[in-house]
Amino acid sequence: MFKVIGTDTYLFELKKFSKQEQDEASKIPKELAQNPFIGKPLNYKFLREKKIGGKRIYFLVYEDLSLVLLVATSTKKNQQATIEHLKTNLPEFKRIAEKIFRQVL
Repeated sequence: MFKVIGTDTYLFELKKFSKQEQDEASKIPKELAQNPFIGKPLNYKFLREKKIGGKRIYFLVYEDLSLVLLVATSTKKNQQATIEHLKTNLPEFKRIAEKIFRQVL
């Protein structure tokens, strides 16, 4: 089973979702804990998105750490900019994931 953690940015962005979208999003961590490779892969097997209505949730799967990091959300309008930002910052997200992993032990 994978541990699923939301970054501060993800949690902040999630507050902008409608109540219904927030309810749907609250189910995703449980799904990811069981199967971290749900959703659509984005250029890499470990960078993925899951749609909720017109919005997207982005997450990174770290198999070596048994960790899923929920990192961002977007609309269709800013989807490509969000994906590019995530790809550019993959090393920073890896550091965050490793720090979380060490704290959980």
